[in-house]
Amino acid sequence: MTTRRTREFFARGAPVRTPSRARVPSRGAIVAAIVRKDLTTFGRDRLWMVLTPLALIAFAVLFWLMPARVDETLVVGVHPPVVASALRLAVGVGGGEAQAEGLRIVTYASEADLAAAIAGTASADGDRPLVGLSLPIDVLVRARLGQPVTARVYADVAVPDEVRGAMTSAVRELVATVAGTPLPVAWSTDDVEVLGVDRAGAQIPLRERMRPMLAFMVLLTESLALAGLVAIEVSQRTATALLATPARVVDVLAAKGIVGTLLAFTQAVLLLAVTRSFGAGWGALLLATLLGAMLMAAVGMLSGAAGRDFMGTLFTGMAFLLVLAVPAIAVLFPGSAAPWVVALPSYGLIQAMVGASAYGQGIGDLIAPLASAAAWVAVVFAAGWWVLGRKLVRL
Repeated sequence: MTTRRTREFFARGAPVRTPSRARVPSRGAIVAAIVRKDLTTFGRDRLWMVLTPLALIAFAVLFWLMPARVDETLVVGVHPPVVASALRLAVGVGGGEAQAEGLRIVTYASEADLAAAIAGTASADGDRPLVGLSLPIDVLVRARLGQPVTARVYADVAVPDEVRGAMTSAVRELVATVAGTPLPVAWSTDDVEVLGVDRAGAQIPLRERMRPMLAFMVLLTESLALAGLVAIEVSQRTATALLATPARVVDVLAAKGIVGTLLAFTQAVLLLAVTRSFGAGWGALLLATLLGAMLMAAVGMLSGAAGRDFMGTLFTGMAFLLVLAVPAIAVLFPGSAAPWVVALPSYGLIQAMVGASAYGQGIGDLIAPLASAAAWVAVVFAAGWWVLGRKLVRL
């Protein structure tokens, strides 16, 4: 460059390039990036990568090992055979067959054979009787003459007290009927009013009742996984590093909620698919499972923010797990739930899952429990966001 051109160059001044403004990613892109990071971190955690498939396999195997049907027939052994027809007449089974709906009568030639069959020490043809009645062979004659009759009732240890009492009452009714003595109370089946849903003849097998409980246990397990992920990020200051980027606290909270919901929902749906739980009420079941996954994500954020280390997080998560699992355990014992059980956040959720999976009810039939579950999800999710948000701000 010549001297003249050099002077002209410096006279004009060096060209100045206006710096370009860096592109700030959108909120959706930031949340998606945090979600990918959390999923990668979860995939590298050997503990949960081993426990998650083991839990799914264990729950599936437990489900298929459970009995698939409910036998509502009561097998009663009777000695001697000549009084079997009179007993059938007394208990309202009528007809000449030894089996009717809900009751089967098996006759035995001797009282010793009857006792051995109930105790299980002798091989029995067909079903083993759980209750046995031993009456004197001249019971009909004695009852007609008004003489006292001595009878003996045998019962297996597994027979409830109410069944034993029913058999005792059946013997009294039999003797009174033969003697021609009218009973002090006359009533028919129309006089018995069953309150609530009558499941007589349509009992749900234990396997069917366990479906929602097993799926709910998977949801609870994934809440512990999210709690551990949150606790690690808080203890290792990973959340602080995230907040040094364009990400805000609300982005981190949204990502944690999405990750927890995604993990819990996919695992629960997989178990429900393996156990063939999707039937007529598949839409309501999916909606209830999604609400349960969101609830467990909120519980995971609460547990992860409350615990100071891994053990603290584990104990906090287990405390939530025990409380929320109470309605799921109550499914095994149908009946009216206590008021404090109804007030738990997971009660409506379990009710919806049972109705959809066991009874094939749709969304329209489960509006009340689904609305209750959605309301609790909103409350617990807001609490989880608030607690974890305050934790992140204080770091």
